[in-house]
Amino acid sequence: MQNFILDTNVLLHDPTAFRHFKANNVIIPLKVLEEIDQFKRELSERGRNARTISRSLDELRKQGRLSDGVVLENGGTIRVIFADKNNPFAIGLSADDLIITLAIDLQKQKPDERCTVVSKDINLRLKADALGLEAEDYENGRHRDADEIFPGQKVLEADSEAISFFAREGHAVLPFMDDLFPNQYITLQNPQDPKQTMLGRYDAETHRIVKLLSMGDNAPIVPRNREQRFAMDALLNDRIRLVTLSGKAGTGKTLLAIAAGYHQVMDTRYYDRLLVSRPIFPMGRDLGYLPGTIEEKLDPWMQPIHDALTLIVHSRTGNLPAQKKKGGDLLASNPLIDVEPLTYIRGRSIPNQFMIVDEAQNLTPLEVKTVITRVGHGTKIILTGDLYQIDNPYVDSLSNGLSAVVDKFKSEPLAAHMLLTEGVRSELAEKAANLL
Repeated sequence: MQNFILDTNVLLHDPTAFRHFKANNVIIPLKVLEEIDQFKRELSERGRNARTISRSLDELRKQGRLSDGVVLENGGTIRVIFADKNNPFAIGLSADDLIITLAIDLQKQKPDERCTVVSKDINLRLKADALGLEAEDYENGRHRDADEIFPGQKVLEADSEAISFFAREGHAVLPFMDDLFPNQYITLQNPQDPKQTMLGRYDAETHRIVKLLSMGDNAPIVPRNREQRFAMDALLNDRIRLVTLSGKAGTGKTLLAIAAGYHQVMDTRYYDRLLVSRPIFPMGRDLGYLPGTIEEKLDPWMQPIHDALTLIVHSRTGNLPAQKKKGGDLLASNPLIDVEPLTYIRGRSIPNQFMIVDEAQNLTPLEVKTVITRVGHGTKIILTGDLYQIDNPYVDSLSNGLSAVVDKFKSEPLAAHMLLTEGVRSELAEKAANLL
């Protein structure tokens, strides 16, 4: 068996983490519990996780003494221990130093058993490595490589006859479709004439490649490239209830989602309301507390949403009075559109709405689960984000909630994903995204 010593940030990231180490020994230093206790009064997701781990350990305590070890359902054990009382340096140590001290003591006591420090703190892992200890990041639900994340599309070869049939009939059946995922987007390409192409979506129910949907002539935003056309189809398809859009800055993720939502709410009236949310994480140094009402406090955080709404409404009206309005003014005058933070979403049920969660790469897998489980009957949810622009210190491009959703839902007929790679914001923005 192997010994795993967990850092505080691992349990705050995933309060069920201690159950994911198979039939091994999981050790939680007493100092870690003291740190968790400091967070349990917070009303944030971190506070909830702190309370969850405390309750879980209390339930395990009823099965036996945690200091001696309690057997878990996976065959492993969990222990809560303090440093060696005979070690004069154990008193008054920081949590990081105490974890390292415990790991060194365990190695000395049981040299035949591997001892690994598990932490999402890079510096702690570096310190442990410098002292000859094994150290790992917590990687449950993590991909091996961000570049391996499902792209959502594929190129299939088709001869001229098959492409002509698809253009005429609106569907096609080709060989080698058994390995396609539901709602995977397809580019039919003639190998003899690469310029002869057609775009479609794999419908798993009919086992056909079908044509893409579009807004038509009334579209507030027109897709500029193939990837955006794929994304727009997923956003407009009412049978697809969960859409994930990932890509670098300037690829049009948020604008496409809001344009599709605006169309579905204001034009077709298929949904009752457009709800746009985003987690609140500052880029760089925070400015501190902001004055004013809750709307005024949130306005800086929601400004990207206001900008997109302003562009969409202006493209529809085109008149000078509308162009003078800001996004916040448009929201105030339209009860069918609402922008709010994710902070207060727990406990809600959101029926028959077109819901967009922007910057979803800053959410943990557990937070994304909380958001998606709020979805009520008739609601469609869209998660957008850039896996390489993460402000949350507890997740990275491989372990964030957006990556987890893409991986877990790629085989589900009610979900679709598209990776956007071509920048459309401006030539300068595209150069900056690629070179910097």
